[in-house]
Amino acid sequence: MTQEIRTLSRQIHNRSVILMAALSMAVAVLLFSPWSPAYAADSDRSRIIVSGASGQVGSMVVEELLSRGVPPQDLILVSRTPDELSRYAQLGAATRFGDFTQPESLPAAYEGGERLLLISISAGPDNRPQLHKNAIDAAVQVGVRHIVYTSTVDAENMDEAAQSAAMHRETETILRNSGVAWTILRNQLYADGIVGQAARMLAAGQVVVQPDEIPTAFVTREDCAAAAAGALIMPGHENMIYNITGPTAVLRSDIARIASQITGRPIELIQGAGGEPQAAGAIAGFNSFDVTSNAVELLAGRPATSVEQLLESNREALMEAVRNQ
Repeated sequence: MTQEIRTLSRQIHNRSVILMAALSMAVAVLLFSPWSPAYAADSDRSRIIVSGASGQVGSMVVEELLSRGVPPQDLILVSRTPDELSRYAQLGAATRFGDFTQPESLPAAYEGGERLLLISISAGPDNRPQLHKNAIDAAVQVGVRHIVYTSTVDAENMDEAAQSAAMHRETETILRNSGVAWTILRNQLYADGIVGQAARMLAAGQVVVQPDEIPTAFVTREDCAAAAAGALIMPGHENMIYNITGPTAVLRSDIARIASQITGRPIELIQGAGGEPQAAGAIAGFNSFDVTSNAVELLAGRPATSVEQLLESNREALMEAVRNQ
């Protein structure tokens, strides 16, 4: 009798293992399939347009979309230099010429797309809102249903003296009045320059800190790209505004402290004026750099990269600065 019970127990255990394996496989298929909720925001397979696809952020967005299961055939990649997108064309993506300064080129560039990532012009002509409007008008003309726009952090609260903030506010207004669904991603200052800044602190062994410095929640371009991809492929973000920031606002003294901890090289803090321009003081009217949010985690499905993580991942570059002092 005891042997029969043991045999029955083993059979039940084996069936449980098989069932759990089947469930795990089903979950994996659901999570990683292009038809999973992470990709299929609608019941149909919407084609996604990425403007500026050959630029720094644009190319990162394309890679992020592909890594999250979007088939290349569902991508329309637009650039002033579409030849630079040949690798994606070979995968099956549509690569097209489009230039905001040539509005007649845009309807054909956007034709067939339902969602558009409109990466803002970061610098250049004073008529940037009009150039962005050219893109928005063309997208509406060909039936695009949702536009995701990259703006600047806390744009409505920035001082009127901040010209780029005013430009973004005007574009945001144009987009909200366009009649299509929209999502506005207000990106914080990029963190890319922090590694070089930390290396210079280490090489000098000191840094000038200022008592009126405003902390900044720097964000990596990779995190901005991941957030943009999430806004494009996940439902529920229409007609929403997100500040895309790092997890914590930091001062120059924080960067020095972290760099020192990673390398073991002491960095002296010198109080007073001088040294590299502080992030907040370098641009007139920017008073919202300490804004933080969890939007990267919400849209990308992972926490935003901290300054500690960024500098640690560039440990060798920091150590090289110490060795060359």
